[in-house]
Amino acid sequence: MREQAPRISVSAAIDIDADRANAFSERTGARAFATLDDALVGGDFDAMDIMLPHDLHESAVMQCFDAGKHVLLEKPMAPTLDACARILEAAERTGVVFMVAENAQYWPEVVKAKEVIDSGAIGEPVTARAAFANNPLRDGFFDPDAKSPWRFNAARAGGGITIDGGSHWIRPLRMWLGEIDSVVATTARPLADMQGESLARALLRFRGGITAAFDAIYLDSVFAPDDMWRVTGTTGELTISSRGGGLWLWNASKRRGELLLQSGGYPKSFGGEMKDFAAAVQVSCPASFWYFRVRHARQC
Repeated sequence: MREQAPRISVSAAIDIDADRANAFSERTGARAFATLDDALVGGDFDAMDIMLPHDLHESAVMQCFDAGKHVLLEKPMAPTLDACARILEAAERTGVVFMVAENAQYWPEVVKAKEVIDSGAIGEPVTARAAFANNPLRDGFFDPDAKSPWRFNAARAGGGITIDGGSHWIRPLRMWLGEIDSVVATTARPLADMQGESLARALLRFRGGITAAFDAIYLDSVFAPDDMWRVTGTTGELTISSRGGGLWLWNASKRRGELLLQSGGYPKSFGGEMKDFAAAVQVSCPASFWYFRVRHARQC
């Protein structure tokens, strides 16, 4: 990440858990703070990277906007459409740089797939599928010692797997096929401890007329390997596999498939995201501006 966004330096780490704040401080050299209020008063930074439970997004963003800080906010923007509208209005009113952190936009296989689709290597896109299956007990985002993870609380998360992990699979479809016009879906709760949906199966119709499928499930089970994405065109297909990743092309001259890109890796998607945010902040600042500091606010 640092190679892609070298102008970013971390100067403040904020977490209500002092051990986590101090650990992050030791890794980065940032000053540790227990609260956002303390950091806004005593910290030295121009921009914030906010990574909080979804129901805390609006209040934290508004504090940062009021302090004149640029904000990179983890997806989803907020649990409700009304809250999203208030955040967007405040960003426009204060004139700061505001960016929603959807790192799937920068996933190497996803970016390369768009290039291949645009090149005509699979002809005209006809349909697509996005799918993921995950066991929450092995998900790094969940604290195994927590009695009830906040992501299992529908009010805090704003829903279930679709608003959370699902956005990472839907965004690439929008990059490749355009904007979504209508959706029909069914949801269920096979993971009983999760208040929001832990199963979603949907058909997405895009403005250009193409229909794609979206499948997602959280369950304490064992899942067989599957493609994370499959894009079907008039002359071939692209697949991005969950079995080690990698982008594959299948067409008349490559009937056994050709590996176009070895797994770029999900972690590499964050570097491009930070690079774009840094560039936007630099454009908004005076020519003498060289470095900005990003505040990491974490709560698990």
